[in-house]
Amino acid sequence: MKAGWEVTPLGEVCDFKGGSQPPKSEFIDSPRDGYVRMLQIRDFKSDDKAVYVPLTNKTNTCQESDIMIGRYGASVGQIHRGKAGTYNVALIRTVPNLSLLDQDFFYYFLTSELFQQPLASVSVRGAQAGFNKQDISPFEIPIPPLDEQKRIVAVLDAAFEGLTRAKENAETNLQNARELFESHVSRVFDNNSTDRNSTLGAAVEVLTGFAFKSAGYSEEPEDMPMVRGDNLVQGQFRWKNVKRWPLTQCDEYEKFRLAANDVLLAMDRTSVKDGIKFAVVSEAELPLLLVQRVARLRCLSNSRHDYLGHFIGSKLFEKYVLSIQTGIGVPHISGQQIKDCPIYLPDIATQKVVAAELTELRSSVEVLETNYRTKLTDIADLRQSLLQKAFAGELT
Repeated sequence: MKAGWEVTPLGEVCDFKGGSQPPKSEFIDSPRDGYVRMLQIRDFKSDDKAVYVPLTNKTNTCQESDIMIGRYGASVGQIHRGKAGTYNVALIRTVPNLSLLDQDFFYYFLTSELFQQPLASVSVRGAQAGFNKQDISPFEIPIPPLDEQKRIVAVLDAAFEGLTRAKENAETNLQNARELFESHVSRVFDNNSTDRNSTLGAAVEVLTGFAFKSAGYSEEPEDMPMVRGDNLVQGQFRWKNVKRWPLTQCDEYEKFRLAANDVLLAMDRTSVKDGIKFAVVSEAELPLLLVQRVARLRCLSNSRHDYLGHFIGSKLFEKYVLSIQTGIGVPHISGQQIKDCPIYLPDIATQKVVAAELTELRSSVEVLETNYRTKLTDIADLRQSLLQKAFAGELT
């Protein structure tokens, strides 16, 4: 540690104030006298869902300059500022001793691994990820003289300005790469819409899975995996929390055995943030069983699995799903709705050419995406490296 610096428990130089959770019956969606903005984690990213609650003498409030920390779940350790109002229990407000800590210096400390790593350790102790004031008060924070803190902030500000621009460029390029592929796919399948001359029901045999009873599930790794909606994502299988059925009992469910080139589609929450939940079965994935609320689309003689796979993964199909899915708690589509979906279906030879072109384009785009993701990772690593030097007194 650099001469003249002190290392102090965080709780000795900063207090923390938790939020509150007014009943939703008090929420209103527009400003009004006597009300204050209720800040939730989502509000630091968007104002689209702003709500307001009554302001009382017991209301804990924060200013735009205050630094807030996410306390629970996936938001643990998120550092936010720039919003004023009251705040809910998912946030905790920091109250640093400003005679010892520069506010911007403290913000950079909270975003650094010096704070984030020990926070990650303490926040996983309970059933739900989270922390309280007592958990983080013992964390150590280096405290140089205030003039040195301000100098460090100036150096970091200048460095991070360049990193922010590089990050924004990489994110834009990543988005452009995705949109390049999606726009090409849409042009292929939309084809001026008047040429969407068929339906999926005329191109595939649709079968929905069987409701296997959970009491019969097997824990043996050699037994047959069962495909559920959670195992499908963006055209790939995601083998998480795999359920299995005893091989000795599979013969009676032969109808629900999957084959290579079957196209699978989740029927519940078909469309999620990352796109349509689907996958195309390869020989390497077999054997597999089809489970309830997953649809199997098996090509007829007039269709190809690779062509249909590109269509199912397209924004055009996602738009169709979003327009017809029903269900308040769990949005879903039916087998008949899948069959009714309009599709541009040229002859088999044309489908083969189109599918090959789209596969090649997707491979090129995936290379670009990998490069941009690597660049984003490098930028994040460089940011942490600069923060580490800053709080070790090595930043010149």
